[in-house]
Amino acid sequence: MAPLSGTVGLENSSKNYKMANKLINAAEVAKHTTAESCWVTLYGKVYDITEFLPSHPGGSKVILQLAGRDATDEYDPIHPPGTLEENLKPEALLGSIDLATVEEAPQKEKAKVVSEDGGPPPMETLLNLDEIEQVAKKQISEKAWAYYWSASDDLWSKSNNNSVYRDILLRPRVFMDCTTCDITTTLLGEYKVGLPIFVCPAAMARLAHPDGEQGIARACSRFGSMQIISNNASMTPEQIVADAKRGQTFGWQLYVQNDRAKSEAMLARINKMSEHFKFICLTLDAPVPGKRELDKTPPPKDR
Repeated sequence: MAPLSGTVGLENSSKNYKMANKLINAAEVAKHTTAESCWVTLYGKVYDITEFLPSHPGGSKVILQLAGRDATDEYDPIHPPGTLEENLKPEALLGSIDLATVEEAPQKEKAKVVSEDGGPPPMETLLNLDEIEQVAKKQISEKAWAYYWSASDDLWSKSNNNSVYRDILLRPRVFMDCTTCDITTTLLGEYKVGLPIFVCPAAMARLAHPDGEQGIARACSRFGSMQIISNNASMTPEQIVADAKRGQTFGWQLYVQNDRAKSEAMLARINKMSEHFKFICLTLDAPVPGKRELDKTPPPKDR
């Protein structure tokens, strides 16, 4: 006689509980560093992520670089809560790392909330974007700087974009009454915003600050700006819009996944927050991850 489904559920739950409490030697984890057998430690738990490797959006290579060791410091700033549960089967959890077998790792560089010279100057003293960039470089980790500053391959397109923007000349209107100025405008034909600029979708905001994309949302709320949130945000969309003001406008960037069901599920989540998310921004020009060389070799501190 087949067991009742509820009994099966209890058995699976019990099995997962036992696995979570099984202690695994760090030396054993270190043996599994290949595409055929890839283990990592996250938040003190050991996972077998071999089956997940081919479907990782950033490619398998970035995971294999962390195989056989604790990847928490690299994983945590760039993945929202729930990522493990959404992408790994329950049986991928092998147990807990035996802390008595873990060698103390050298202290890794983390994003600096306060810089070495005592902290950043007041924002109101920074006169232009170049000065803001110079200060930002001193505040964040080399890894974060490599991600935010870099572009693909030889950076030619990025450099050319900067040159093109500098070539735009504005001829001011004269003999106009400028006693009262209004910089509000309408974007996408219907969304009123307080500034004629918006926040583009850039991933992994928590590399720079623990408030991440939610902190950006608060800034947008203050100035009435529009924010397009990255598909690869380091926080969940629910977290990001949790404190949004009424009328604050968000868009959601979408990378269509090979597993279409995952993209459909994400769109369903976004549609449930339609009071905040007003449109989808579909990315068309990224069929594969870009070759970002500085991500692979972070720039030296004096770069």
